[in-house]
Amino acid sequence: MTATRPPPFFIGDNLGLDFLNTIAVPVDTKVEWLSSGEDLLAWLEQAGLVPGDVVAASQKSAVPGELDGIAAQARALRDWFKLFVYKHMGRPLQPTALRELEPLNQLLARDEAFGQIVVREGEHDRGQEKRETSGLAWRQQRRWQSLESLLFPIARSLADLVCVEDFTYVKACEGTPCTLLFLDRTHGHGRRWCSMAVCGNRAKQAAHRNRLKRQC
Repeated sequence: MTATRPPPFFIGDNLGLDFLNTIAVPVDTKVEWLSSGEDLLAWLEQAGLVPGDVVAASQKSAVPGELDGIAAQARALRDWFKLFVYKHMGRPLQPTALRELEPLNQLLARDEAFGQIVVREGEHDRGQEKRETSGLAWRQQRRWQSLESLLFPIARSLADLVCVEDFTYVKACEGTPCTLLFLDRTHGHGRRWCSMAVCGNRAKQAAHRNRLKRQC
């Protein structure tokens, strides 16, 4: 991974959008966070999509170049799906959009995900306290039978984006030349920037300079 590269952004309020943001122009230079297999593993672990032990096992089992090949597939998936998002963002998704998502459904069909009933987190420490909810919970799990399995949680996050979220509120940062995407969950849905500390602040500074010029 590049030492001077900033850490990946998790500003999209949706993991699917965070995945699309793994290539972006956050300030002035395009940054790629999935340039290698090691990059992909690092991002998956940071995103909480792949457990650390699976990351370690993937590093150990992969033959030279194999992980880089999976990263190339991830980049292709990202670039294809980003075009879909740009096409449909700003309005509710219609049923006719399903035809465009066939490649995603094909990838999802290869997943070996399953669920298990487990003890709810924190229940071991609660003793005999009165419970307002069940002490058991449903946990999604997955059989990681090949390196391709690393793509399945990404595909699921993209599926959640199109099935759960309202595309009306999927937006691109208005900063120039920023390309980061986010889901606007703000009250009134007035969010304009990926971050007020970066693009929002730059926009305020530019507006201030323009006001000063008009006053001269």
